[in-house]
Amino acid sequence: MTGRVKSPPHEIMNKLILYPQLLFESENYLEHYLSIEKVLIKSYEEMNLINTTDAVKLLESVESVQKENIIKSAYSNMNDIAFSIEKAIDENLGKPVLNWHLDRSRNDLQACGQLMYARDSWISLIQKFQKLLIELWALASKYKRTIMPGYTHFQTAQVMSVGFYLTAISRHIQKTLEKMVLCLESINESCPLGSGAMSGQEYPWDLEMMANDLGFDSFGGHALVCVASRDWILEIGESLAFFGVNMSRFMTDMMNWGSSEYQFLHFPDELVGISSSMPQKRNLPILERIRGKTSHLISYYQDFMLGQRNTPFSNLVEVSKESSSNLPRLFQTANDIADLLLLIFENIDFNINKMKKRCEEDYLGGFTLANYLSAKEGIPYRKAQVISGEFITLALNEGIAPKKLPILLLSQVCERYGYKQLQMNQATLVDIFDPEKALFVKITAGSVHPEEVNEIIECQKRQNAEFIRRFNRITEKVTEAKQRLNKWVPGKENVND
Repeated sequence: MTGRVKSPPHEIMNKLILYPQLLFESENYLEHYLSIEKVLIKSYEEMNLINTTDAVKLLESVESVQKENIIKSAYSNMNDIAFSIEKAIDENLGKPVLNWHLDRSRNDLQACGQLMYARDSWISLIQKFQKLLIELWALASKYKRTIMPGYTHFQTAQVMSVGFYLTAISRHIQKTLEKMVLCLESINESCPLGSGAMSGQEYPWDLEMMANDLGFDSFGGHALVCVASRDWILEIGESLAFFGVNMSRFMTDMMNWGSSEYQFLHFPDELVGISSSMPQKRNLPILERIRGKTSHLISYYQDFMLGQRNTPFSNLVEVSKESSSNLPRLFQTANDIADLLLLIFENIDFNINKMKKRCEEDYLGGFTLANYLSAKEGIPYRKAQVISGEFITLALNEGIAPKKLPILLLSQVCERYGYKQLQMNQATLVDIFDPEKALFVKITAGSVHPEEVNEIIECQKRQNAEFIRRFNRITEKVTEAKQRLNKWVPGKENVND
């Protein structure tokens, strides 16, 4: 392949670096490399560097390339997939085509192939996250009136609904999808093909046309950036690290709520584990696995950053291959998490009675009581909160349940602070501490009120519709480009004919 190096790579380099890389690229990049090759042949013909007859021969040769043959002949081609593809095409031709491979570099070809692989993987992951979002909206709507205790500082604080909580998870996934679509748009604006080794090319390649032929919106615009930068890997990593951080927090809540102390959640037998020594236990390893996997998302992102840090801004295998070697694992881990989340949300069963009972056991109307005493009874707010706190303390000491709190006791506390003749009656006090009515007391946008939960869901759907519109534009462009390229026949003016 070169007059500069006479010996093949050392067997240890082959074993540890080159051959594993070739196997991976043969499995994941080959189809993209061959698509790129077709676009380059088309460009050679349009620049009149090859004639239509030679273009037909080259196209037929490209379409006859097989993964098995690439792997089989790789050793004699330095275990490099680009060299192996070139050799396979050349051998299929029989007679060399003079200008084929003129004014080309492996650098932009590999950068483009890698980007096309990432684009396809990213599109697939976005579609999976979208399914998860739809499932969460359905769950949130179903449980928008199902009460449960909300917590601050690990203490029961106020009544919320299961649906309200689930819309917090769906909002996080929606924000992740927003980042993912922005990242996809960034990827699709940055086709590297035509950048050459690092400084551009010497013949009049139509870079915008080549980008369009591969489903991209445009050429990347800067030859050095196209082959040296892997910003898109960092953007992918950042999106999923963002997703992983809050998802780990949601899983922590569910692990707590699924414990024997809370018993708010239940899963079918096929989603639980057992103890080897304690037969009474039903463990929830699926939640632990999801939370554990979120740490890998963050680790891979840090790996991408560290792999690029302090490297020269040029084409390097350290950046293009070594620093991104965990990209497939990132995609696989994110897909696994999405599949597991979908599984738990399709099978989760909330213990409605347990959650309601827990709400009834605590004095979760304390905040509402303080508001009432201030707004309706004319007691300054801070004093009203002191009175509410002392009233609840006395009830606790006397073992009075929240639903049986006597108005007489509240009146006595108020009198001690100089406030006599409360207008509140017993029925109002009972209502204040009725957890079933607590959802309807909150009236602000984004609150636990069932109508507001509905609005949260609808708002998320409206926002998501715009992201999906932008996402669909790109996926349709990519699909159409593949279809056009597969139908391309040399001799026509452009691939759209």
